[in-house]
Amino acid sequence: MSTNAASPLRLRMIEDMNARKLGAHSQRSHIGSCKRFAAFLKRSPDTASADDVRRFQLHLIETGSSICNRNRIMTGLKFLLRVTLRRLDLAAEIYHLKEPQKIPLVMSPEEAKRLLAMAENPKVHVLLALGYGAGLRASEVVRLRVGDIDRAQNIIRIVQAKGRKDRHVMLSPELLARLRQWWKVRPTRGDSGVSVEQRWLFPGRVPGRPMTTRQLSRLFHQTADAAGVKKPVTLHSLRHSFATHLLERGTDIRIIQALLGHDKLDTTARYTRVATGLISAIESPLDHLSAPARRSRNTRKEQPEGPPPA
Repeated sequence: MSTNAASPLRLRMIEDMNARKLGAHSQRSHIGSCKRFAAFLKRSPDTASADDVRRFQLHLIETGSSICNRNRIMTGLKFLLRVTLRRLDLAAEIYHLKEPQKIPLVMSPEEAKRLLAMAENPKVHVLLALGYGAGLRASEVVRLRVGDIDRAQNIIRIVQAKGRKDRHVMLSPELLARLRQWWKVRPTRGDSGVSVEQRWLFPGRVPGRPMTTRQLSRLFHQTADAAGVKKPVTLHSLRHSFATHLLERGTDIRIIQALLGHDKLDTTARYTRVATGLISAIESPLDHLSAPARRSRNTRKEQPEGPPPA
């Protein structure tokens, strides 16, 4: 993990990550975390002690690292210590802090409608419609191929998404119509030698590659500004809005879980905290204080006085 990009320790760690099928993003994050630890030590991490690991964790908090970023760094370092160096004693010194539970930021249906209305061309419109109308992540939108659109069953196949999982989402008639409009004007310069089913639905500037999530994010923010959306929304807010609006319309939460591709129901259940339609419809106990008092069912009727019957 020294300044030499091809250091034996780094190569060994990369081999261990490849053997465990870690994605490119996770590998870059783990390597960056270990480089930061090496910079803190001013020597190779394979010479670290338990006290070095303890001081590094304190250093991250003292220098203002957020809890989320601090936990991410320690996850990468733990992989190095536990898997590559096989220093289980040092890996046991690593602890993770509880991350703050934040409510997802969602747009109202009116804001989503304005956003799509301000999309400047068929490409931008269908890109944003996929995020809101099908609940897709940015990486899932840009990596769609023509064969993933199943018009016979009215579904979209999401292939090997986050967590290497496949899933199906619905293909609405409105979204299908938008996709057909985009297909008429879609650039075809990178289609040579590629079967129709395998062509990227949104080809990028590099031949043979799809458009990037950075480009998609830039288009989203430009459209959100034009639509006058004042909230600090991001592209992922479309996915949050998709789940929240389905929940408010009475869709079963387990169906929403399957559409989003969540492993745990608890992850999907957080949208119950932002479903303002459901929350506003709940009657407050304060409203019942001013209601007429009801006679208790347990109150016994008064019996007339007198001798018992013979």
